Parts: sequence; C-alpha cells; structure tokens
Amino acid sequence: YDRRFFSRDVQPNIGHFQGLSYHPEDFPSPALQSLVKAFENADEYGSLLEINDLDREAAANAVDAYTDDFLVGLDAREKLLRMVQLARILSQKYDVVVTNPPYMGGGGMDDTLSEFVKMRYPYSKSDLFAVFIERCGEMTNASGYYAMITQYVWMYKTVYKDFRKATLNKQVINMIHLGAGAFDEISGEIVNTVSFVLSNTTNSSYTSSFMRLLDYSDEESKHKGFLLKKDLFCTNQKRFELVSEYIYAYWVSDTVFKTLTTAPTVDNVAAARKGLTTGDNDRFVRLWYEINISKSTISLIGRKWFPMTKGGLFRKWYGNNENVINWENDGFDLRHFYDENGKLRSVLRNTQYYFQNSISWNDTASCDLAFRYQSNLFIPNASGPCVYGGKVGTLYLLGLFNSKVSRAFMQVLAPALKFEVGQVARYPVIHDSKKEKDIIPLVEENISLSRADWDSFETSWDFKKHPLIRGVGSVEEAFAQWQAECSDRFHQLKANEEELNRIFIDIYGLQDELTPEVEDKDVTVRKADLQREIKSLISYAVGCMFGRYSLDVDGLVYAGGEWDSSRYVTFQPDKDGILPITDDEYFEDDIVTLFVNFIETVYGHDTLEENLKFIADAVGKKGTPREIIRNYFINDFFADHCKIYQKRPIYWLFDSGKKNGFKCLIYLHRYRRDTVARVRTDYVHELQSRYRTAMADLEKRIASASTSDKVRLTKQLATMQGQADELRAYEEKIHHLADRMMEIDLDDGVKVNYAKFADVLAKIK
Repeated sequence: YDRRFFSRDVQPNIGHFQGLSYHPEDFPSPALQSLVKAFENADEYGSLLEINDLDREAAANAVDAYTDDFLVGLDAREKLLRMVQLARILSQKYDVVVTNPPYMGGGGMDDTLSEFVKMRYPYSKSDLFAVFIERCGEMTNASGYYAMITQYVWMYKTVYKDFRKATLNKQVINMIHLGAGAFDEISGEIVNTVSFVLSNTTNSSYTSSFMRLLDYSDEESKHKGFLLKKDLFCTNQKRFELVSEYIYAYWVSDTVFKTLTTAPTVDNVAAARKGLTTGDNDRFVRLWYEINISKSTISLIGRKWFPMTKGGLFRKWYGNNENVINWENDGFDLRHFYDENGKLRSVLRNTQYYFQNSISWNDTASCDLAFRYQSNLFIPNASGPCVYGGKVGTLYLLGLFNSKVSRAFMQVLAPALKFEVGQVARYPVIHDSKKEKDIIPLVEENISLSRADWDSFETSWDFKKHPLIRGVGSVEEAFAQWQAECSDRFHQLKANEEELNRIFIDIYGLQDELTPEVEDKDVTVRKADLQREIKSLISYAVGCMFGRYSLDVDGLVYAGGEWDSSRYVTFQPDKDGILPITDDEYFEDDIVTLFVNFIETVYGHDTLEENLKFIADAVGKKGTPREIIRNYFINDFFADHCKIYQKRPIYWLFDSGKKNGFKCLIYLHRYRRDTVARVRTDYVHELQSRYRTAMADLEKRIASASTSDKVRLTKQLATMQGQADELRAYEEKIHHLADRMMEIDLDDGVKVNYAKFADVLAKIK
C-alpha cells in the first residue's frame, strides 16, 4: 500500500534475549531486580514473557538513576536498557497483532516451559499455538484485532473445551477453515490449519463469517474456492455455546444443530470406553498367527493369548481381528509391568468392560469412521476403543454409526483424522423403537456378509478352506463361481447400507441434506481379483505342503502342539517341513513339483495342464506354465507372503543371495532344534553335489559343442558357477547356526525369532 515504506527509516522492534543474563541479587534496586527476574527464562518463554506496565516504568527510571560502579566494563547499562526496551514491546497493547505462532505439543516442552505454560495458560497448555492465541489476545487493545493461522484442533478436541469456552468471550470477526493441503510446500494430512481474526470486544448481535475449504485438496483449488464464496457460512458465535463442549459448528444446518443440542448422546444411552495401553506392544501383543495356537483362547484350549481390538484398515461391520494380547493369569504380567523407577508402565482402563459384546473403531483413520461388531472374546486396546450397548442396543448403534447420518455429526465432533472416545461419546442418538425391527435384521446380515468376506482370507482365525477349492474340475470355473459370489455379497451389502441410510436419514430428518446412495469405494467387502486369488491359492497350497492346512479338515490344522498325521489323507504334507526352491527340479520335494501335485489332487489329472496355464497366466510372467510358477516361487512368493502377513512371515525363506544359488522355505510352527542342520546336510550339501555334477557335464558338452551351442552352454556354466560359489559361502554361514541347535519360543513372536537367523534368511520385505 505504501511503496516508500522502506525509505522512511522505519525500523522493526525485534527483541533478542541472548546475552541479557544476570542474577536479580546483583542489583540493589528492587525495580531492577524485578526487571532482571522477569527475563530470567527469556530464552525459554520468548514472547510469552509477562511484563507489568508499572514494573517496566519503574525499571526504566531505575536504569537512568543507576551507576554500575561494581560492573565497570561490562556495559550493564546498555543491556539493562535493552531489557527495558523489550519490556516496553512486550507490555504494550497493540491495535493489530498478526502471527503464525510456534507449534509445540506438551511432550516437546522442557520442564521450565511446561511448568510455566501449565501455571499461566491452563486452558491452552496442550500446544504452544493455542497458548499464543491467548497471548495475542493479551497483547491486543480492547478495540483491536488479532489475526492468526494455527492448527484447527482447538475448534473441536475435548482437551480444548475450556479454552473454546473462554475464546467465545472474544469476537470471531471471520475465519477461513483451510484444513489439509492449504500450502503446496507442506505435504501430508498432518498440517490442518485455520486462519482467523478475533477481537477482544464482543458484540452479541454480530454475524461472523466462516469460509469452509476442507473439500478442496490443494492451494490453488482452495484459492479458487475462496473467491467463489460458495462455501461461506454466516452465523452468530453465541450459537456455539449451546453445542456440547462449545465446538465451533459453524456450517451445520438448523436440523443438525438442533439434534446436536437436544438429543441424548452416546454417553447417556451406552458406554464409550478407551482400552488398555500395554506400555510395550512388542512384549505383550502379537499377530495371532505368530503364536502357538494351543495357548490362545481362539482355539479355546489355552489361556495365555486373548483377542484384542486394535484398529486396522478401513473396514465396516466385521473384521480386522488379528491381534492377541498376553492376558495370562488375568493379566498378571501387565499388572506388574514397572519401569526402572518403579512406575507402572501399562494402563489397564475400564477392565469391567473386557470380554463384552461391543462396537469397535479405529481411533485414527485416513477417511471416514468404520465401526465393527466385536464378540465377547475381546479385550479393547487404546487404539481400538469400544462402545458397549446400554439403553440402546449394540446392533442399533452399529447401524447408526455406519450410516451416512454418522458423517454429518462426526464432521462436527471429530473433523480430523483422530476419533477419540470423548468425541464418539458426544454423538447424538435418536432411538426409534418402531423402526428398530427393520434395522436389526439389516445390521445382522451386514455383519454376516462382512464376516464371510473376512473369513475367506487365510489371515482370519476362522478361515476354513480356500474359496477356489469348491469341487469343480478347473481353477477357471472355480474363480468364476467365486467372482459371482463376491459380486452378490458386495451388491447385497451395498443395498443393505443404502436401506439403513434411508431409515436413519428419515429418523434424523435429514432428507434435504443427505442421500442414501453408497459409493462402491465405501463398501468394505472385496470383489474378486484374479491375480490376488491365484496368489492366495498358491499360498494355501504351500500351507497344505507344510500341514498348516489339510484338504480333509476345515480350518487351521497345525500351528504348534501335537502333530496328528491322521488328519492328512488326500494330500500328504512334506515330511521334514523343508521346501527347496531352486531353478531346476533337483529334489524330490521340490516346491514346484509339490504344487503341481497339489493342483492335480484338487482339480484332477485331466485338467492339470489347463489349470497350470490358467494359474501361470494370472501370475503374469513369460515362459511355460511350470517355468512361470517356478520363477514366481523364486522371485516373488516370499515378498507377497510378507505383505499378507504384515511383515511377520510364518513361512521363512532361507536364501543364499542374489544369484539364487539356494532357497528353501520352512514353517515357523514346525521348526525344531535340528531344522537348520537338516537344511544344511540334506539340501545345501546335496545341491552342492548336484552343481558339481552338472558343471562337469556342461564342461564336457562345451568341449564338443558347435560354436552357437558353445556360447549358450558357456553362459549357462558361468551362471551355475556363480551359484555354486554363492552356495559355498552360504554353507559356511549356515554351518555356524546349525551347530548351535537353537531353540525358539513361539510366544516371542516372529520379530524376535526371525532375527536369530538373520544371517541365513531373506530380508523381510
């Protein structure tokens, strides 16, 4: 606005606190002592320093009268004058204060700053940006304005409830709710911002302006959205005083606002509770397939490992049941888990609710909330909190929470990526007993549909048999049937969700705001995918080779405990539980040979070649079907396995290196003290012998070969020589481990046990 501003010799008041350190007792004047004391922690407090107007004036007068006889040569007078200048800047009231304040949570503050903030700013102490909202208000005249850009969590989180109440004594002039992506140079969803102008003078009749730009993804689109002004909301801020915990619900309709302010909340009709915190998940939590299943309540045999809710992928109705927790002897180890200072590290909250039917959700999500039914087997974790039905039943609440109506209210109560217990507890519940009879059957069917989908994964503890094994002669036909089954389930669940949406939209009177339609991306059961299903069939076949599964018995057959060979009739597992993966059929129990036998056993001899071709085409490589399948086992199987089992593989890959000199799989639950020794003697040594014989044969053929054949054979010999050299070095590594005859404890989990053999195993990808 003023092109000559910088030529007017206007200097900014910038305060530097360094070098101003004195002790108050160094000075005889009380005024100077007071001034120096105020700056004792200036480098910690910065602009949060409190300077009283009277103290500042008295200090200024004292400096003028003071002679520093005992500080000769230390330019004390100049430094004291700087303190006075800074005190004037900090104590003065301003017409306008503008800032992008520092962001720092309480965990990032040192003790000095933390104690000061807790004492001086108890309502905003959770983060410095909120503290500075208060501080800027203190620095502003009664008729002035302060403008800021901050994170927007203060507008809704429970921890800022009292801060919001106090802020409503100020006047919101206007606000731009930017959300994520407002600045292209700052990536990610973490930086969610709001920009606003406040005044210390309130006006009960003033209508504040709010611009909501959350639906725009980047800086440019938010800019355009701002100029269009179609997302502009004008309302009186007094309205927020009626909303639970004074949330800034500026954009909601009168209908939503009325429901938020008058309807009973979840905590009036049910119980929303946070679960336990172990203090060390590596010690107490496992994925269920890592452990000895006989010690888990999943099998109803042992009593050490218990199912635990713990978040997971975006999934509604049922699923994400993967984690177990050590709750042996009623959680004895957790109840006595102390640090070196004698402080209990675990926090066992709300234990009276353990092992009750409930609704769980992810307390952190990348999109909408997804609620799931949990049976009475579960202990809740802090990241998988639960709602327990009371005056309103669990299934009614589950249907409500997973409906579109939920979004309208959770956008107010929990607009960010964190969905805390307190936010869900404030959800307004309208219980329509007449329509409940229509709601419950739909919810029950949705749980059943989602459970059927979840249990078709081998990572479900209720997995029975691979869905492509269904009594038909070809894999292609089995896939077609499975594809139709998945499609039917998907569309039925979608139709049910849309019907629930219609019912709850009607109950809440939101017909003018919401439509019942559900997008395909929000339906959380899977459609069939050819490559994924074929790879999972290969994985299931490997499970049958190891005896984890059987073609004669549904479900998990062996995952620790006593081995029962009578459970395997149709297809026999490998005797030693070691499956070699090599670039040729060097062993009788070669993994490709066993896989071909498995496909022939399941689908019949007449369609074997047809089925192998279908499988190879789905995997998507070049070569003959058997070559493609072999290359998949050599190059890709273990990486896919690690992905499916969340980097906690139960099939371990012994791997000599990049030249593929030797690979083999073992099954964690069939590991014995002599397993590594058997890998060395029965497979590594045997393969070394095979290499020597094969190389000698190649050398003879090269000697008598034509020129073109000689080039090909020489290249083949060089490859095999490299594999043999790699295997020789690998044998030395494995020899060392074989001699140790190491034991493993399945309860320690994959992470600990796999590390013991890291020198000879493939890296977990």
